[in-house]
Amino acid sequence: MLFRKKDHLVGLDIGSSFIKVAELKISKKGKILKKFGVAQVPSGAIVEGRVIDTEGVANIIRTLFKSQKIKEKNVAISTGGHSVVIKTITTAKVPEKELHATIHSEAEQYIPYDIDDVNIDYQILGESEFSLDQMNVLLVAVKKDLVAEYINLLSLAGLTPKIIDVDTFALQNIYEVLPDSDPETVTLLVDVGASKTSLNILKGNISLMMRDNVSGTDQILEELAGQLDISIEEAENMVSGNTDQKDSKAIAEISQRIANNWCSEICEVVYTFQTSNNEKKVEKIVLSGGGGFVEGFLDNLKSELNVEVVGINPFEGLILDKKRFPDSFISGIGLQAPIALGLSLRRMDDK
Repeated sequence: MLFRKKDHLVGLDIGSSFIKVAELKISKKGKILKKFGVAQVPSGAIVEGRVIDTEGVANIIRTLFKSQKIKEKNVAISTGGHSVVIKTITTAKVPEKELHATIHSEAEQYIPYDIDDVNIDYQILGESEFSLDQMNVLLVAVKKDLVAEYINLLSLAGLTPKIIDVDTFALQNIYEVLPDSDPETVTLLVDVGASKTSLNILKGNISLMMRDNVSGTDQILEELAGQLDISIEEAENMVSGNTDQKDSKAIAEISQRIANNWCSEICEVVYTFQTSNNEKKVEKIVLSGGGGFVEGFLDNLKSELNVEVVGINPFEGLILDKKRFPDSFISGIGLQAPIALGLSLRRMDDK
């Protein structure tokens, strides 16, 4: 079925370092990439997913939409980090009219915040493998003040948020439509952003384990700034390539050390999963986010876990105009594009 025009949404990934926007057109030929753009966010404007400089970020978003000539105002966005809780819970089967109350009642024991301070959503995953009288439910809770923050931001930017998703789900959304995604392979999706890392172990379209932590590429900038007694902005310029041989060595050493820490954290999650799921082993790792550019990170993961590790190509399977989106652009932005693209696949009234 082709999506109706009124169902159309633009995917907007609001990150701590970059904002990415994507617009797709669904036709009989397939999924056509119409627009894709990126804008840098000044250091400190967004910290750990919280918007500090609302007016400044709103202006960046307005300018990005204008530069990409995107007229659609309805958007899908996502969030993650400490303000979002994702849990797979097991609950008794109840009639549908009682389910909402049951989920909300049981949610309190899984959420580290006052239940009145969060928005709760859920999706039934299916029957429990342990009991015919129970079912597995994916529970998602997001702090209300975070949601209000983003609604205010988008209102200032002249946009209307129709869907507020979770980063982890948006990444999974685009991964599932890639030609090389195998529904029979247990795959770990790893997204290393500026201020957080999202981990999602899945088989087919079912998530088996999810984790978020506060690791990210900002750690490299912060350590570099501290070691050389420079500002974060100066550290960003150095990492971008404006540096001499001595500083390049310092960047490489710091990046390698922090990437090793990321690797240890990821390995710990994998080992925990495999210990609790004796029949399931992670067979493939797919990397995304700015952390995927850190030299040695991919090879380190491959060596530690002895599995296939690849960088994601979220544009694979999309129909591209090579004049507008040449290979050099796609290869340069690919690791940072999947969440925006995953959001652009969403439509009104999606569950």
